[in-house]
Amino acid sequence: MRPHRSRAHPAHTSRQRIARMARALAARAAPQWGDDRGSFTLEALVCLVVLVPFLCLFAAYGLAGLGDSTAANAAAAAARAASQADAPEGAAAAGQQAGNSSLAQSSRTCSSSSVQVDTSNFPSQVGEQGQVTVTVTCTVPLSQLTVPGLPGSKTLKATRTSYVDRFAARDGSGE
Repeated sequence: MRPHRSRAHPAHTSRQRIARMARALAARAAPQWGDDRGSFTLEALVCLVVLVPFLCLFAAYGLAGLGDSTAANAAAAAARAASQADAPEGAAAAGQQAGNSSLAQSSRTCSSSSVQVDTSNFPSQVGEQGQVTVTVTCTVPLSQLTVPGLPGSKTLKATRTSYVDRFAARDGSGE
């Protein structure tokens, strides 16, 4: 006689089959990330390609801002010194000296600079209204930052005006 084999319930078998099919479909649908060796290298490369030019541009803006501040401070110092002089010739010399002295204190900022003192509105007599205008030009080198499309240098200008005291003595007259 043959041993009796019991068969599983047909509903139980179909549930198992459906569960197997669902697992297989889920395995196909889920992304297979598997081994991610080398992904850090790729991420680091992408970050460097994006961050290094950004940091260089940030440094260029910082250098330009520092150069602009240097030129503005030198122009203000020169205009103030020139407005306190007795005569236009002395005003031009005092303005030049003060501007160059201020630029020399921050020598790393400007690769080349110039100070121009305009004393054409300097009053000749006591009681007259007058002013001194100083323009400082500062060239900031950007060539040390190797960013494509960035110029080798940036020229910045600052102009400041200072009014001359109306009642100060002129030309040593002591009036």
